[in-house]
Amino acid sequence: MTATSPPPHSDADPPVTVAASAQIDPTANIGDGTRIWHLSQLREHTVVGADCIIGRAVYIGPGVVIGDRCKLQNFALVYEPAVLEDGVFVGPAVVFTNDEYPRAVNPDGSLKSSDDWQPVGVTVREGASIGARAVCIAPVTIGRWALVAAGSVVTKDVPAHALVVGAPARRVGWVGKAGVPLVEGPKGRWTCPRTGDGYVEVDGVLNEQLH
Repeated sequence: MTATSPPPHSDADPPVTVAASAQIDPTANIGDGTRIWHLSQLREHTVVGADCIIGRAVYIGPGVVIGDRCKLQNFALVYEPAVLEDGVFVGPAVVFTNDEYPRAVNPDGSLKSSDDWQPVGVTVREGASIGARAVCIAPVTIGRWALVAAGSVVTKDVPAHALVVGAPARRVGWVGKAGVPLVEGPKGRWTCPRTGDGYVEVDGVLNEQLH
C-alpha cells in the first residue's frame, strides 16, 4: 500500500484516510475508518485497528500491534515490539523504548546490528492513557484504564486504574474509565465523581464494584 492507495475496502466500510506525505509499508495492515496524518511512518507488518487516529509525524515500528479506536498524537514514537490494546490514548511526543541496554556499538567497536540485541516492548492495556512527553521504559505494562501523567518516566508496571506521576513514575491515586481521579470513601471504596461508578481497593488492586 502507498500513501495514495489505501487498502481495499467494501462500499459498506468507512475508508482509510492516509495523508500523501505519510509512509506506509506495503505489509502494514490498517483497519477501516482509520486516519493517518502527515509525515507519519508505519513500518513492516504493523497492525493498526479500526477507527484509529494516527497524528502528524508518528513513528510506528515493525510488527507493532495497535487495537481499535486508539489515538496516537503528534510525534509519538512507538518502537517494536509494542502492543496497544483497544481504546488507548498516546499523547504528543510520547516515547516507548525497546532496548534495556542501548549501545550503538559492540564491545569490539563494531556497529550493532539487529542480531546483536533483543528488543523488549511496552504493553498498554485497554483504555489506558499516556500523557504528553511521557517515556515508557520497556519492558513495562500499563494496566487497563490507567493514566500516566504528562512528562512521567515509567520504569515499572502500572496497575489497572492507577494514576502515576513523576520520574520515576509513582502511583498517587486511582482513576475510573472517565479518566477523572476517584474520590476515596470508607473501607477501601472509591467513587468516580463524573459517572458515579464505584470501585473497591483490596491489597493495592482496584476493581470495579459489582452492581
